[in-house]
Amino acid sequence: MGALGVVYGDIGTSPIYAFRQAMHIRPGAASSDSEILGLLSLIIWALTLTVSLKYVFFVTRADNNGEGGTLSLMALARKTFTNPPVWITVLGVLGAAMFFGDAIITPAISVLSAVEGVQLVAPGMERWVVPITLVIIVGVFFVQKFGTAKVSIVFGPITALWFLVLGFSGLVHIIDYPAVLWALNPLLGLQFLATHFAIAFVVLGAIFLAVTGAEALYVDLGHFGRRPIVLAWFSLVFPCLLLNYFGQGAFVLEAGVENIDSPFFEMQPEWALLPFVGLATLATIIASQAVISGTYSLAQQAIALNMLPRMVVTHTSETQSGQVYMPQINTMLMVGVLVLVLAFGSSSALSNAYGIAVSGVMIVTLSLLVVVMWRNWKWHPAAVIAFGIIFTFIDGGFFAANAAKLFQGGWVPAAVAAMVALVMWSWMAGRQRLSEKTRRDEVPLQFLVDNLAKKKPTLVPGTAVFLTSDIEGAPTALLHSLKHYKVLHEQNVILTVRTSASPRVPDDEKVTIDAYNELFSRVVVTFGYMESPNIPKALALGRKLGWKFDIMSTSFFLSRRSLKPGPKSGSPLRYWQDRLFTRLARNASDATEYFHIPTGRVVEIGTQVVL
Repeated sequence: MGALGVVYGDIGTSPIYAFRQAMHIRPGAASSDSEILGLLSLIIWALTLTVSLKYVFFVTRADNNGEGGTLSLMALARKTFTNPPVWITVLGVLGAAMFFGDAIITPAISVLSAVEGVQLVAPGMERWVVPITLVIIVGVFFVQKFGTAKVSIVFGPITALWFLVLGFSGLVHIIDYPAVLWALNPLLGLQFLATHFAIAFVVLGAIFLAVTGAEALYVDLGHFGRRPIVLAWFSLVFPCLLLNYFGQGAFVLEAGVENIDSPFFEMQPEWALLPFVGLATLATIIASQAVISGTYSLAQQAIALNMLPRMVVTHTSETQSGQVYMPQINTMLMVGVLVLVLAFGSSSALSNAYGIAVSGVMIVTLSLLVVVMWRNWKWHPAAVIAFGIIFTFIDGGFFAANAAKLFQGGWVPAAVAAMVALVMWSWMAGRQRLSEKTRRDEVPLQFLVDNLAKKKPTLVPGTAVFLTSDIEGAPTALLHSLKHYKVLHEQNVILTVRTSASPRVPDDEKVTIDAYNELFSRVVVTFGYMESPNIPKALALGRKLGWKFDIMSTSFFLSRRSLKPGPKSGSPLRYWQDRLFTRLARNASDATEYFHIPTGRVVEIGTQVVL
């Protein structure tokens, strides 16, 4: 039930608009029966090959200690190399960026397509569709701060009811027109593309709407595990989707294609139309919730992997670590979705903007999956090449079809993805330059420790913890503390926080402690990229290793860097990138809050760095 409510909300709302869009592209009324059967065949085999075979059977097996998603797959692929090539990181950045592009489209098109059903119940309500959609979207984003833990209990049953209604409403029309089952023949789909070559790419772009949401199977793998996702797909979701698409086709063939505008809603009996619109609206809200939650998880992973600046992460469940809320991401998503609804005004117009980001994510997933098959699963190269060629042809065709809609609205998610990728790449490049700059200016830690052991300054009681990302150099906060205060604590800990390529690190592997001498110790804390980095809790684990950690006698020394862009004598691109990195660093959330350090135990020492 949980997998139904979260994983399949997005793909479960595709029948509202996918077949409608494909049908509207069909030219004229000539040979309408064979055209409708051809379109159905394309939808059915897209679901079968892309979702059932590629994602459910293969991609969900590529878990990184139970976690899924583009960044998890990137981390899994990187593990197989001693020195990971840059192109794997580039693919991870592109995949994550395109998911953000998809995240602003899904809530807009899903909720709009459901609310548009009100026009069939009351034609005079047409002018209220956009305002109602805006109110629902604002409500969806407003309740995010309360977390999904309380409302997720009803997600599963509502989504299960939705799929059962989808299947039953389609089955009724299949019984009335069983000839629609001829669409099971894949040759009908290929024949349609061959005889309508001029519009083949446009048709494939509409057909792709039926499989959008497939990426959620992998992104949400860590929440439920593979088995519930697979069982839900084959036992309920896949059969009900097929029944509904067949039912829409049967209804169109029986009623006459020229008489139908929105087969999904029009094939319902008049008495059931209003409750059906209500149920569809609930389903689209759940679909929106799924992609919003997925965006939080992806952003959290990107921050842990140092691909994005630190942002506030709030855990909304005491039992489920994956349920998080990020207010900055929430606000940016909400503004983006509202702008899209106002700019496009209808789900038909938005469908042109939908697909290019999702199809791009699928190509990235395929590329990284091939690496994992070859180097991690040890497949024979011939099998890897055959798999790659088959799905490159399928995914590449979908991407090309959606790219053809670039100037009809597809530029929106592409532009969002490009901006996110630019931010991520600038942040990683800026961090690297900052690290190199700091390393050149700092004193070797071993040299400092040896000198202080020979000539001890004045000692004061307690423990001082100095945070640093460089394991070899002396922390800037330590150097400035000695320079200004000329004292040293009785116990001094050089603390480095690392992020593992695994989603979670067991408690007995989280902390390592090495003593330099009686004054200094080196502590390395390792968190998984899906974990919230809580330093006090991690240091408390050090008690098992013999370290008597007491938060009330410990002070944490942090260096707060004030960054300045370098001189303009460098390349224009680097100067511009430095300015972007500087602005991102200024707006990053406070390290004290991010690492869950009590504010009363923190001493911050400021330094200025010119990039």
